[in-house]
Amino acid sequence: MIDPALEIFLVQAGLTPATGHSIWTPLSGGVSSDIWRVDLADGSKLCVKRALAKLKTTADWFAPISRNAHEWAWIQFAAGIAPESVPTPLAQDTEVGAFAMSWLDPADLPVWKQQLLSGRVEPTTAGAVGHVLGTLHAASAGRDDLRSAFDTTDLFYALRLEPYFLHTAKRHPSLASRLQTLVDRTAAQRLALVHGDVSPKNILVGPRGPVLLDAECAWFGDPAFDLAFCLTHLLLKALPRPDRKVQLQAAFTSLVDAYFTVATLEPRARLEGRAAALLPALLLARVDGKSPVEYITQDAQRELVRVAARPLIVTPAMQLADVAQQVYTTLGRAPDRTEN
Repeated sequence: MIDPALEIFLVQAGLTPATGHSIWTPLSGGVSSDIWRVDLADGSKLCVKRALAKLKTTADWFAPISRNAHEWAWIQFAAGIAPESVPTPLAQDTEVGAFAMSWLDPADLPVWKQQLLSGRVEPTTAGAVGHVLGTLHAASAGRDDLRSAFDTTDLFYALRLEPYFLHTAKRHPSLASRLQTLVDRTAAQRLALVHGDVSPKNILVGPRGPVLLDAECAWFGDPAFDLAFCLTHLLLKALPRPDRKVQLQAAFTSLVDAYFTVATLEPRARLEGRAAALLPALLLARVDGKSPVEYITQDAQRELVRVAARPLIVTPAMQLADVAQQVYTTLGRAPDRTEN
């Protein structure tokens, strides 16, 4: 049963007539929001998203629903910089806690995560993601209006820093002080507009380049987080797809190179150093944090991630390529259980 407030929202926004019949189809895949494809009476489609107060995870995880408004604001910003890289924003209602955006047909824009897991690993796609991400970071850097509009450190803490780093620290007490230092350093940065969830599951591969979704964690902070967060997944995919390790490493390199070609908001060594320190902590979080990846299913695989990540948390690398080399080497010890 659809909340009548959502249907009223579309009517008041002028997106559907009061007398028109619409069909709401829930979409799966996310843990933090309810999302629907809405088929309108005239045959057109749009997408509606509404944030949840309690996320759909095994561990209790709560977050303010105000993040829906910040995601809406992030899409509006990104649409002004790279309109082909985000859905078209249509309307938003703060009281209902929902917004509407254009419907993107999965037949035309497949999810990058599914491509990677199926073995389709193309460095050009990764490079395009890096270019878009770096472009958005560079365009937002130093903007006081965005700094004020996205003063959302508390939200970012609730959605990212606590569930990923501090929850993981409880499982690894010997690393707790180092993970706390990462949290403190990341929270203190105020450099650019951060998406906060640049994951292959939130990236569509379109004919005009990648499309970024789900910016619920938007925050004016440290762009190194976005870079490290995305690269984490290119490392972890080597476990379900060991037969694509070479291609994954090439994709990793392509994304990094493309990103730093355009992300000139600060000296590369500084930004890369922070990303290289965050990356192993995020790896560990994806097996021992509040939101573990679902495609790592074996205890032996989880332990390999721990073996790869822990030394790099204790003694951080300064360059992302060094992290990739060490992690891919360690993960390569897993038995070859390629999924075809």
